[in-house]
Amino acid sequence: MDALYSLLGFEWLDTRSVLIYFCVFLLLINCLHYPWMVGGTGDLQRSLATEGWCFAEKYGNIFSLHVFGRRTVIVNGYKHVKEALVEKGEDFMDRPSIPLISELFKNQGIVMSNGNPWKVQRRFALHTLRNFGLGKKTMERYIQQESQYLTEAFADQQGKAFNAQALINYVVSNIICCLVFGSRYEYNDNLFAHILHTQNADKWLPGPQKKIFDLLQNIVEFVEIRIKEHKEDFDPSSPRDYIDSFLTEMGDKEDKDSGFDILNLCACTLDLFFAGTETTTTTLHWGLLYMIYYPDIQGRVQAEIDAVIGPSRQPAVTDRENMPYTDAVIHEIQRKGNIIPLNVARMTTKDTTLDKYSIPKGTLVMATLHSVLHDESMWETPHSFNPQHFLDQDGKFRKREAFMPFSAGKRVCLGEQLARMELFLFFTSLLQRFKFSPPPGEKPSLEYKLGATHYPKPYRLCVAQR
Repeated sequence: MDALYSLLGFEWLDTRSVLIYFCVFLLLINCLHYPWMVGGTGDLQRSLATEGWCFAEKYGNIFSLHVFGRRTVIVNGYKHVKEALVEKGEDFMDRPSIPLISELFKNQGIVMSNGNPWKVQRRFALHTLRNFGLGKKTMERYIQQESQYLTEAFADQQGKAFNAQALINYVVSNIICCLVFGSRYEYNDNLFAHILHTQNADKWLPGPQKKIFDLLQNIVEFVEIRIKEHKEDFDPSSPRDYIDSFLTEMGDKEDKDSGFDILNLCACTLDLFFAGTETTTTTLHWGLLYMIYYPDIQGRVQAEIDAVIGPSRQPAVTDRENMPYTDAVIHEIQRKGNIIPLNVARMTTKDTTLDKYSIPKGTLVMATLHSVLHDESMWETPHSFNPQHFLDQDGKFRKREAFMPFSAGKRVCLGEQLARMELFLFFTSLLQRFKFSPPPGEKPSLEYKLGATHYPKPYRLCVAQR
């Protein structure tokens, strides 16, 4: 693939900047983005996520290129991504070793660990989060309460044009905070506001190396403060949240072999905090943009909300089965929002094959989700926002096998159930109470930026009480 390597312009690549970005991004959230021609006219994510089909037409749906001096296999299309992640999931289950992550956290945590340590921490996280309400009525009540705070904050704008991203970020972050830290934060909490602002800084990474490490240090210190507070009033007989449960499992002595030590607690907490915030926040931000861009669709959603829920009762998860159109719109927001286009990088655990190709053990693999969510053989109108993708001829909701925004297989996002609950309850609560429109004289645009996620360019909206 030397011709492809030359075609893509790697001679322009600022390797140090790219490597820093690559490492920091993997540390912060469940996603992977590679900058491409830093300071030039494009980026790797744009090339693979939006022009990958051009490469696929020339080289096939499975092709390789060199990234950071190592061969990387790019997998496109539902058929081949499913083969890699589901049918041969054990062969494509590992994460690549990243120097910065290895230096800071020894490749611990949930996102970037491998083998038995990963299995132990993933199982522990799922078990613990379920104990504290994941998938239960208690979690639904948390989200409903936070929905009330959110709608009140929107109402306080009193019709003024504003950017809703910060408010959405607060409410989504507070849900994972309840599970991990045992408490929510007020929107005017200065420390919490600073951490969320720091998190949003990943949208302009890469940057100067010192600035990136300063950002990391701020976030790590925030987590360390929370852990220290928990240790001061810790009662092993009555754990309050994920941190307490981890400390209980750790006992009086750290066990680095089992992964229950303070360093790994910090790494796991960071994984949960960022993975539980960024993707859902960005999806909701896309959702409101699509509603002001497609007012007719917004109107149909609100008509269904009025018919099923009414104007005053809070939306509940059980309403979803009676609201196929709203459910279809949320799914289409996830599909077209395309939050994590390149997926999280994988690495082969052994010599294996994919389609007709042999892939050696230890090969970096990128099974792109963009190519699945826009697969022309799987979607009727893959490049249009079309809720009918998720409705049958009778208007009933239908599942689609190529709907993979949470990835698939052994490494499927462990927060999928929580994210689905949040998206439905927050989205319906907002549309139940408000009509959304662009500010007078401003035309909504579906243009996007490529940073920690695939996210919309900053936009403002106006809300009117319904």
